[in-house]
Amino acid sequence: MDPIQMMAHFAPEAGFTSPESLGYKLVIEPIQHRRYREAMFQIAELHQRRRLYGTGGGLLLVGPSGAGKSTIVRAYHAAYPPVFESQRTQIPVLLVSVPSAPTVRSLAGAILEAMGDKKSHRGTAPEKTTKLRDFIQGCGVEILLIDEFQHLFYTTNVTAFRDVTDWLKNLLEDTGIGMVACGLPASELVINSNEQLARRFSQRIRISPFALENEDFREYRGILKALESHLPIRPETPLYEANLARRIFIGSYGLIDYTIKILEGAVSAANQAGIDCIDLLVFAAGFRNRVWRDVPDRLNPFHPESSLRPLDRPGEVFYLHTRQDGMGSPVASKLGLKLSKKDNR
Repeated sequence: MDPIQMMAHFAPEAGFTSPESLGYKLVIEPIQHRRYREAMFQIAELHQRRRLYGTGGGLLLVGPSGAGKSTIVRAYHAAYPPVFESQRTQIPVLLVSVPSAPTVRSLAGAILEAMGDKKSHRGTAPEKTTKLRDFIQGCGVEILLIDEFQHLFYTTNVTAFRDVTDWLKNLLEDTGIGMVACGLPASELVINSNEQLARRFSQRIRISPFALENEDFREYRGILKALESHLPIRPETPLYEANLARRIFIGSYGLIDYTIKILEGAVSAANQAGIDCIDLLVFAAGFRNRVWRDVPDRLNPFHPESSLRPLDRPGEVFYLHTRQDGMGSPVASKLGLKLSKKDNR
C-alpha cells in the first residue's frame, strides 16, 4: 500500500477535494529577495578576491532559524559543483555542517568527509589537520561554507572551545581559502570570543526577519504573490492583500520558512476538510497544525478575534527567536557572552 492509499483509507469523511495535492510540499527555486541577493553578492565578492589574490578571509552570515541562511549557502554551493578529472577532483566550493559537541578532531573529520574522504574517521587531530590542508590544496578549494556555526558553543568545555576557534583561525591563515560561517545569532558570539578570529571575520551579514515597515512589507507581499502561483488550491483572498498578508506575516514572524509552513498547512487542512479554497478558518487550522499546535484562538493570527501581535513572549512559538543569550550553552555562560536585542532581530 502506498502513502496515498493509506491516506485515502484513513481520510476524514468529507474526503479529499484535491487528491493531486496529497502530501503537498511547496518546492520552488530560492526566492531572490533583497536579503538573498545581498548575501549572494558578498559571498561571490569574497570568492572573487580569493581567485584574484590567492588569499581569502572570513565572512559571517547570521540570522534566526527560518530566515533563509542555509538556503543561501546551499544555493551558492550548488552553483559550483565538483569537477571530476582523471587525476583529481576539483572542489571550488565546499559545504559542511559543524557537528554537535565539536572538537578539532571531529570538525576536521566532518570537512574531510564532505570532501569525499572515506577514511575521515581515522587519525588524531594533528593528522587530520595535515591531511585536510593537503586535500584543500589538491582539490583547489576556494570557499569553505560552514553551516550550523553556533554548534561551536557546545564543545565540552572552554578549553576545547578555544582550541576549535584557534584551529579555525589557523586553517584560514594556512590555506588562504575564503571561509563563510553561517548560523544562528549566537554564531556572532563565537566569533567575538576570539579577538584574532573576530578581526578575520569583520565582514558580517545579518539576515533579519522581514518587518512591517513600508519597503520591507511591500517586498514580503511580493513574495506572497510569487508563492500563491504555486499553490494547488486557490486562496479565497489573494495572499498579498494587505490584511491577509499582515496575518501571514505575524503567523510567520516575517520568516520565509514559517511562511511556507503556513501555506503548506493550509493546503493540507483544505484537502482534509474537502474545501476547494483556502479561507481564514483553513489558514487558522494550517497554522495550528504546522506552526503552533497549542495556540489559543486569541493568539492565532487567522482567528477573527486575534490580537494580531508578534508571538514572541515567553511560552509563545517565536520566543526562542528573540533569546538574548548564547543558546543556553555552558561555554557561553562561562565566557559571559550575551547578545544584544538588536543583534537578534
